[in-house]
Amino acid sequence: MSLRHALLGLLAEQPASGWDLTHRFDELLGSVWPAGHPQIYGELRKLQQDGYIVVDGEGPRGRKDYRVTDAGLAEVRRWLTEVEVDHTFRLEPLLRSVFFWLMTPEELADHLEREAAFYHGLAQAYRKLSAAKDNGEYGHSPQVAALRVTAEAGVRITEALGDWADWAANRPPAAER
Repeated sequence: MSLRHALLGLLAEQPASGWDLTHRFDELLGSVWPAGHPQIYGELRKLQQDGYIVVDGEGPRGRKDYRVTDAGLAEVRRWLTEVEVDHTFRLEPLLRSVFFWLMTPEELADHLEREAAFYHGLAQAYRKLSAAKDNGEYGHSPQVAALRVTAEAGVRITEALGDWADWAANRPPAAER
């Protein structure tokens, strides 16, 4: 995923400051693609230099609100329609699972219990977000409809990972198979 394109997409909704974008990014994308203040502010400078965003207004303490330009909107649309999707999964839990054999049965059981609880809890949070999108709490815009689809993906993916951890925890040790 491209941080620059995510920021352009967020700015296509409405102008925002770096702080607002950091908060919005964390709220919408944090569990999928985390980005901190330094990354976001650095990318905003690059986007401005490239002519994809402009300063829309300035507030107290040097706060700048950015707005996407026509060139920026064209760039995010190009990314959505012309750039091949990177389907790479970089999931540390799955990388770690390759090395489960290095853990004691007790360590593995504790680890898998934590993983299952984490993913089932995250799925529940996505369910709440989905319900809020469905009941109109956020309105009925195309952006809300797209976020609802995204939240559903979050529900399904995290629930599947929680189910995987439950399944792995209930497998007999290798010596017993």
